[in-house]
Amino acid sequence: MISQTDRDITRMLAAWQDGDRAALDRLVELVYPALRRIARRHLARRGAGESVESGALTNEAYLKLVRAGGIHCENRVHFIALCSQVMRRILVDHARRRGFAKRGGNVLCVTLDEALLTAQARGVDVLALDEALDGLAKIDERKSRVVELRYFGGLSLEETAQALAVSVDTVKRDWRMARAWLLAELRG
Repeated sequence: MISQTDRDITRMLAAWQDGDRAALDRLVELVYPALRRIARRHLARRGAGESVESGALTNEAYLKLVRAGGIHCENRVHFIALCSQVMRRILVDHARRRGFAKRGGNVLCVTLDEALLTAQARGVDVLALDEALDGLAKIDERKSRVVELRYFGGLSLEETAQALAVSVDTVKRDWRMARAWLLAELRG
């Protein structure tokens, strides 16, 4: 059953898509706690010495959404998935600006927990992960989206299935295959 909050979010998304910037303000206010949790999840994987904080990441994602104008999102799950993707892009851009890209400097690391790869993979730099996900997307876009939604967005199997309009069993298969592919790719 759809809650009143989810209905409100859907209405605000529709208003934002129609150009109502105030709707985005109300929407973000309503989902801000969830966005902060996603930001903390992203940032929990970073290396020591990184100064980006969850509030700053959430606010920067909000500003990118404001600048982008009304983007098509069908419901709360789609909006959360979009925000997670925006946050991932911000962190990748941040790593590039800081000069971490393959120049022997300090590499921004994210820990890949057992849910994504295996206990054997302790950490990988965010740019390598981004490149690997881009490579996976060229082979199979849906599997790449499953990783983004599950790992970066923290969505459940059911929410991921809803966002991608596929069955939960398909998400499970894609998740298994994507993890195996990423592990092989990141190990070189």
